[in-house]
Amino acid sequence: MNTPTNNLFRLTALVAVSLLALTGCAATEAPAESAPAGETVTIEDAWVKATDEDMSAAFGTLTNSGTDAVTIVSAETEAAGMVELHETVENEAGEMVMREIEGGFSIPAGGSLKLEPGANHIMLMGLAGALTAGDEVSVTLTFADDSTYEFSAPVKDYSGANENYEGDDHEGMDH
Repeated sequence: MNTPTNNLFRLTALVAVSLLALTGCAATEAPAESAPAGETVTIEDAWVKATDEDMSAAFGTLTNSGTDAVTIVSAETEAAGMVELHETVENEAGEMVMREIEGGFSIPAGGSLKLEPGANHIMLMGLAGALTAGDEVSVTLTFADDSTYEFSAPVKDYSGANENYEGDDHEGMDH
């Protein structure tokens, strides 16, 4: 029997089923993809230490404007034959020593990472030539997602942060 109450019940049930179906469709939509790390990271106040020695370092403040944390896994530059991501830590003797950081540099979503003398930095070894104040050095960072970011940094005079290296590869070397 078709009564107004039965019709209202059927209409309500139809609307409820339709809403559930639409909710299910929305839930199965693919999540928004994050931008590649190389598109969300920038550097401010970048600079490289002037030297006529075999090693130098790059510094600055890296900022991640993305919604996911990113990890820098390597860096390269034509100015050096070898580039490493370094941290500075205290050894058992209480001395500050530099070493390659395991796993790379992580930058939180919406956060930043300072690269500075006596702390985290990009180590340039086997320099192709002297780095003179006023020169420019281009550096390319590679992230865990294989994206890249290139920046240029002016070379500046700086005489501080003369740490030693930890490990056999760089024994006795000063920065």
